[in-house]
Amino acid sequence: MIKNILITGGTGFLGSHLIHDLLSKNFNIILLKRTTSDTWRINDILKHIKSYNLDTDDIEIAFKEQHIDVVIHTACCYGRKKEKLSDIINANILFGIKVFENAILFNSDTFFNTDTFFNTSTSLQKYLYQYCLSKRQFLEWLNQTNSNIQIINMKLQHMYGPNDDSSKFVPWVIEQFKQNKECINLTEGKQERDFIFIDDVVSAYSKVLEKCNTLPKFTELNVGTGKPIILYQFVNEILKQYKSIHSDNITKLNWGNIPYQEGEVMKVSSDISLLKLLDWYPVHSIQDGIKKTLFITQT
Repeated sequence: MIKNILITGGTGFLGSHLIHDLLSKNFNIILLKRTTSDTWRINDILKHIKSYNLDTDDIEIAFKEQHIDVVIHTACCYGRKKEKLSDIINANILFGIKVFENAILFNSDTFFNTDTFFNTSTSLQKYLYQYCLSKRQFLEWLNQTNSNIQIINMKLQHMYGPNDDSSKFVPWVIEQFKQNKECINLTEGKQERDFIFIDDVVSAYSKVLEKCNTLPKFTELNVGTGKPIILYQFVNEILKQYKSIHSDNITKLNWGNIPYQEGEVMKVSSDISLLKLLDWYPVHSIQDGIKKTLFITQT
């Protein structure tokens, strides 16, 4: 029976939502973070979590002091903030391997890896290519082991929701509306993306956690809605709902005023049939997800 779950990246967008959900289900949560980590997303529940600081404690200590049944690895470096290549490799490969090695050494049952839907076979923007390459290489290293640990690779589509990182597209758009910018210059917006609300992502992890003992030693699952939407429609829906709350907003969307970035991926699709076999389905429509995101952002 699963009792203790170790989470990396727990102060981030996905990790913090997972922690709130798992605590509500009475799991014991062990968090790897740094003394400098900004814990604002989990301050309300921090006293209920056993934390270890990576800059003062060896990873091994967490595994020695707690019997870790499951590791959920969400920590990563996207490279959006112009981090050095070595920073991306350290965060996305070396750190994860250290956690994985300890999970094997101390007989953890299952290791969840949080992956991306992009792959390096397509032309990508430079920072995305480096991120995707590092994630692919990490997964290849995971598969080199001969241990009995179960590996579950969760390939995520475009998550959005409250408390996301301000550097990401959806929070950035909402911030422009909040500043009542006269116009926002955008591409033509013909890209197709599978936007999935954060609560649906969390419920996917929860369902897989519940059913993991029925899955093979290695399982890869796509996490999305399976229904891509054109970016133009998605952003227009955000503006529509925002203006229903703030009728004095004057922001206009200037579509087609900037070119697509080199390596822009125009269409993304996601086959979620394996998750459906586990009886998981996304329940939030685009309209509902945006409404919840805006409501919590405003309150």
